[in-house]
Amino acid sequence: MLNRLQSWRERGWATIDADAYAVTWQRFGGSVATHPRVIEQLADLAGIPVRYLGWEQDGELKAAIATWGRDLALSKDVLKRRGKKGLFDLGNAELILPAADNAQVPLRHRARYLSELNTGRVGGLQVQAEALAMARAPEDLSKKFRYNQRRELRLLEEAGGIVQPVAEISSGDLAAIYCDLFQRRWGFPATGAALMTEVLERLRDLLMGSVIFLNGAPIAVQLIYRVQAPQWVSVEYVNGGVDPEMRDFSPGSVLSFLNTQAAWEQARADGKALRFSFGRADREYKERWCSPVPVFQS
Repeated sequence: MLNRLQSWRERGWATIDADAYAVTWQRFGGSVATHPRVIEQLADLAGIPVRYLGWEQDGELKAAIATWGRDLALSKDVLKRRGKKGLFDLGNAELILPAADNAQVPLRHRARYLSELNTGRVGGLQVQAEALAMARAPEDLSKKFRYNQRRELRLLEEAGGIVQPVAEISSGDLAAIYCDLFQRRWGFPATGAALMTEVLERLRDLLMGSVIFLNGAPIAVQLIYRVQAPQWVSVEYVNGGVDPEMRDFSPGSVLSFLNTQAAWEQARADGKALRFSFGRADREYKERWCSPVPVFQS
C-alpha cells in the first residue's frame, strides 16, 4: 500500500540527486525554506534523509522538490511524528518551489505556506486560510512612520546604543543572545534553543541583520535568513527578542527598521525584487511593516 501511494504521489516525477536539485534551484529560484543549503543542513541535523524529485520536459529539468515521505522536506509535521518537534525553527516560512515559469507541475506532497509565486509553476494548489506578512517597500510606509523610526534610532544612539552586524558575532554568542532575549520577551524558551548554536553555525553565511546593544548589553535581536535567487531575494524573519525593560527605546521597532531598510537597499542594488517575510500575518505589530499576501497549501 505504501509503495502504491508513493508511486501515485511521484507520478511524472523522477528521482534526482542533491546536486541536480541545487542546479534547478539556482536556475529557477526559490526561498529560504527550499534553499539547497538549508535543506541539506537541517535535514542532516534532524537525521532524516531527503528524497529529491525532478520534473523533466523536453530533456531538461523544469522543476524539483525535496521531500520527506509524503511531505516536503523540513516539515514540522514530520519532525513531530519523529519525536523531534522544535528541533530547529524556520517559523512559518514562505515556500517558493524551484520551477520554470510555465511548468504547471502537479504537487501531490503535503505543504503549507506555498507562495503565490508558485502560481503558473505548480498546479493543484488550494488557497490557505492564513496569510503571510510581507514587508512593504520603504516608500509605501508613511513619511511620519519613517520619521519616527529615524527619531527612535537617533535617541537610542544618543543614549549609547550601538548597532552591531550579526556577521561580527560568533554563532555561540548570537545563539545565547537570541535565546535570552526571546525568553525575556515571550516568557518561554525559543524553538530550537538546545541546538541553536549548531544551527546558526551550519547556516552562518545565510544570516543577516544586526543586534542592538545598550551599555554593553544586548537589548534587541532578530533571527533572519536571506538567500539570493536569480530574480528575487528571499528573506525569512523567523522571530526575535527584546529586553522588555528597554521598551521606552522601542529597540524591536528600531531593529525592524534597520533590517528591512538594509534588505531593500541590497536587493535594489542587485536589481532584484525582495520578498521579506515576517511569517504568518497574525500579530498587530506586523501590520505596521507588512501587507498580507495570500498563500496556498497542497
